[in-house]
Amino acid sequence: MTSILIKNASAIITLDEKDTVLTNQNIFINDNYISYIGRDEYVAERVIDGNGMFVYPGLINTHHHLYQTFTRNLPQVQNLELFDWLVALYEIWSGINSEIVYYSSLVGMGELLKYGCTTCFDHHYVFPKENSADFIDQQFLAAEQLGMRFHASRGSMSRGKSDGGLPPDGLVQSVDDILADSLRLIEKYHDASPYSMRQIVLAPCSPFSVTSELMIKTAELARQKQVRLHTHLAETTDEEKYCQEKFNMRPLDYMESVGWIGNDVWFAHGIHFNEQELEKLGRTQTGVAHCPVSNQKLSSGIAQIPRMLALGVPVGLAVDGSASNDGSNLLAELRATFLLHRLQSSQGAPSGYDVLKIATQGGAKILGRNDLGSIEVGKAADLFMIDSKRLEYVGAQFDPKSLLATVGVNRPVDYTIVNGKIVVEAGELCTINEQDIVNKANRLVEQFIKI
Repeated sequence: MTSILIKNASAIITLDEKDTVLTNQNIFINDNYISYIGRDEYVAERVIDGNGMFVYPGLINTHHHLYQTFTRNLPQVQNLELFDWLVALYEIWSGINSEIVYYSSLVGMGELLKYGCTTCFDHHYVFPKENSADFIDQQFLAAEQLGMRFHASRGSMSRGKSDGGLPPDGLVQSVDDILADSLRLIEKYHDASPYSMRQIVLAPCSPFSVTSELMIKTAELARQKQVRLHTHLAETTDEEKYCQEKFNMRPLDYMESVGWIGNDVWFAHGIHFNEQELEKLGRTQTGVAHCPVSNQKLSSGIAQIPRMLALGVPVGLAVDGSASNDGSNLLAELRATFLLHRLQSSQGAPSGYDVLKIATQGGAKILGRNDLGSIEVGKAADLFMIDSKRLEYVGAQFDPKSLLATVGVNRPVDYTIVNGKIVVEAGELCTINEQDIVNKANRLVEQFIKI
């Protein structure tokens, strides 16, 4: 058992039901949960001086593609939109292997941790025909070494070019193979207990890359095993056109027809929903992962986040794939979200604090986690800290609830704690040798990418 005392924190942004901000108080972490918040002091193995520190709940990333870390900033795809961008990158991604999956996961999750993210959901759906059976296992290994709370998905593609889909046939699998591996991963890794560090989500890629049979059977398996469901939806008008031509339905109607709607489902992007569809999402409590930077880079559009929030749609925040971002910095997404919606919706936009709620409480709800998303006694000990006594925060001390979205944080955080363990200190990862990972990863990238 380990224990940590954060002593005399200048501000604790709890995100509890009363939106409490505590000043000059202590947090006692006992093993993997928060056991006390107040002015009393406890004997602990590690004491962190909280003077000047703002303490926040750990951020929750609700959509990522970690393997794309090795294909970011490629000049040949920088100005493409989604379908053309995917077609160009599928040819490169067909060459991924277990080592690339492992090191790209270390790099992507490592960056997330350095910027205050404590829970990562990843949507991995690229499985070449040969030597891809252990890809998700490699991701769990990387998460364990970093100390990241990890929700992995068994993504999939079952409709290739020859069957009217977008991906090359070499990257699609049979429905039986996909379901068999989905079941294997659930039985091996899924842990639904409080403070769980490992969970599985089932996540066929998108309407234009999977068959209806796979969507239906995946939903049946997920509900039988009580795991959640995720896919891309309503990201572009090209996808909307595809669904209307292929299924004679709009994307959300198609999802509903195959059983993909409800409080155990969330969609990535959700840009092109109409008013009736937004109302349906709210009624059914079907969630949306908002990916503001990716949506801007790929020129996909602006999700109607203010309207979703007004209708009670569960909304989380996400970085999306590193090749469409091109980073794994969830703090950057907070400021992007705030500014994007201020530009579009003015006073109707979410406040800086509202955006923080999306990135914490919202993500916890989408992932089905009532043990995450706030700093309260009994909650998981997931949090991060920034030193407010830095030059770039002068004058920003009056509203610590909004600082992350309005002022922004442009450097790694001072501490990240996950499950009661310090995994980032003074802006550096504690659990791995960063430079060794950088050197090895860059060598792999150079072998993988041949421009």
